[in-house]
Amino acid sequence: MLNMLTRYFLRVAGGASRPVFYDIDAVYPDLRELENHYDTIRGEVEAILPSKQEIPQYHEADSTRSHISSGEDPDRNWHVLMLYLMGEKPPENRALCPETSRLLDAIPDLYQCFVSILEPLTSVPPHATTYGGYLRYHLPLIVPEERPPTMRVKDQMHTWSEREAILFDDSWDHEVFNECQSIRVILVVDLLRPMPRIADCLNRLTTRCILRPFYGRPVAKNAVVKTPKRALV
Repeated sequence: MLNMLTRYFLRVAGGASRPVFYDIDAVYPDLRELENHYDTIRGEVEAILPSKQEIPQYHEADSTRSHISSGEDPDRNWHVLMLYLMGEKPPENRALCPETSRLLDAIPDLYQCFVSILEPLTSVPPHATTYGGYLRYHLPLIVPEERPPTMRVKDQMHTWSEREAILFDDSWDHEVFNECQSIRVILVVDLLRPMPRIADCLNRLTTRCILRPFYGRPVAKNAVVKTPKRALV
């Protein structure tokens, strides 16, 4: 069913001609409020980085992502601090970034939000989302200046720079190339894909009634930090 819905959503979005990157101001201007509070968000994230090993790796939160994040492969060391997942709000995680969480809650049509911490020399192999009901926003918080990591989305390349946000469709095949010697940290925000009324209603209904109980809740539970807040600060 989800595969059928994804095919339908992507067809509505333009099929093979749908955009790779989107204009933030034209599609989701509310996201600019995150950039307006960049220093606050970065400050909260920097405070937890000394204990980042207590933050679950992606595959620990979501076992279906083991092909792109695996503890058995030192080249795929990727931590994610989940802050919002289809209506689920892990309180332990959000307590670490309270102002960031407050800012996120003010943005309409949230689907998923997390802090992505990619370790040095950690690349991410080609992959694409299995559900096409959202678009993905990146707000780069910490990006090494020397040999900064790059991302290929479909046939387009992008190099992250701090403060320079992007909005893209991660239903396209994409991968990350990372040869830098320090961490890359990005605030990832997924938002419901703008679509005509029928498709939009189907997307919201699927997210609320299927994805949240069967995916969002278990992943949010697995994504909780491994120690109390006082041990992380």
